[in-house]
Amino acid sequence: MTLDPVHVDGIARLAGQVGATVETSDQGAAAEDVWESFLDPLYDTDGREILVPLGEQRRRKVPVADIALEDAPFPTQHGLDSGTINPTTFKNGLVLDVAQAAMSATPSDVDLHRGRTIIMAVHSNDATLAFDDEWRADDRGYARRRVLDAPKVDRFEQRVVHALALYLAESDHALMNADAVEDLLVLDGPIYPTGLLRWADRDTELAELLAEDDRPKSVVGNYVELVERFVRKDVPLVGFVKSSSRKPLTRTIRKKTAAPWTSDSAFFRHILERRDDGDRQTEALTCTNWFRSRAGTDGMMAADGDALDIDRELEPEAYEVTFFVVYDPRTDLVFRVEAPYAFTKEPERRERLTRQLLHDVAAEQGPPLAVAKADELASIDRQGSEELTRRIEREFETDRDASYNDLRWGAIEEKF
Repeated sequence: MTLDPVHVDGIARLAGQVGATVETSDQGAAAEDVWESFLDPLYDTDGREILVPLGEQRRRKVPVADIALEDAPFPTQHGLDSGTINPTTFKNGLVLDVAQAAMSATPSDVDLHRGRTIIMAVHSNDATLAFDDEWRADDRGYARRRVLDAPKVDRFEQRVVHALALYLAESDHALMNADAVEDLLVLDGPIYPTGLLRWADRDTELAELLAEDDRPKSVVGNYVELVERFVRKDVPLVGFVKSSSRKPLTRTIRKKTAAPWTSDSAFFRHILERRDDGDRQTEALTCTNWFRSRAGTDGMMAADGDALDIDRELEPEAYEVTFFVVYDPRTDLVFRVEAPYAFTKEPERRERLTRQLLHDVAAEQGPPLAVAKADELASIDRQGSEELTRRIEREFETDRDASYNDLRWGAIEEKF
């Protein structure tokens, strides 16, 4: 049943009351104060530097048309992404997720695009079960697939299988195809598996699992190895984060002064948006300088972090997360570009990476073409996910363990 028009009008009036209250809060001014007074560098309450500008702290703007028409600093580019069917629980007690990873190239490489790494992460509380985790070849050798026996947990089974499948597929595919990358690799998302690293802050059971179990640690180790491989190749890798709900900067600022925005992305939107007489100016992209970050999960890979006690062959600071933020006023979207410090410590390379990503965003009005292509290759749409889940049900000779909400929202077909 839909809302009656009278109720819609009433709710709109409530929103008007809330909006009038919000207008009394100048979030832009608060953000400007933080930008000018707290980020050079930003200290945590224990005196630790968690955000440090690389070079001069500043904001830049570049005309969209000019940067889009520039020659790209990196002549070729590869993108990498991983997609899943989303975690599913079955009546036989198994919880699983399936992920596939793919790499794209610009200019295109059909053979590379055909390649896949497929991981099925399976959780069971039945101690008598052991799954064959050998790699299998498929699609005439273009695809590799395996089962990962997920660690036993009492809760968070879906979260565990999702993170392990997603990040193992992505990192393994990246390592397998690293030699194909000549100029630049762009991951669709952050440079480290933040969804997995957040386990340290989410729950004691997950934190212990991350610290003690070899399976999640080996996945993180893949990303460490990926950084080392590309440093040896002298080819930079970056991560392009399309959307983020990160809050470590915001949480730290709130311990010092007003921070009325909801996330770090909202803060950067406030300081990068340009207006003239109330209208957003859309002719130029804006961006920040690069920062070295030890905030939130970035701290695990900091020079003074433990990196989960994973062996590292480079100087610890080489693995640190650095980033800059791009704002596209045409879409009102904020993008975060990450790279290991090994690739941003030199100002000249830092500038080339900046101009490359600005060029890509300006030309594509969104993520770089290599990222968009990798996303398309790796994604599993709803129809494909449903078909695959039904095939798994037949293989298991059981149904998914559905709830009423699954039926209500169309996740499963009604059965009689």
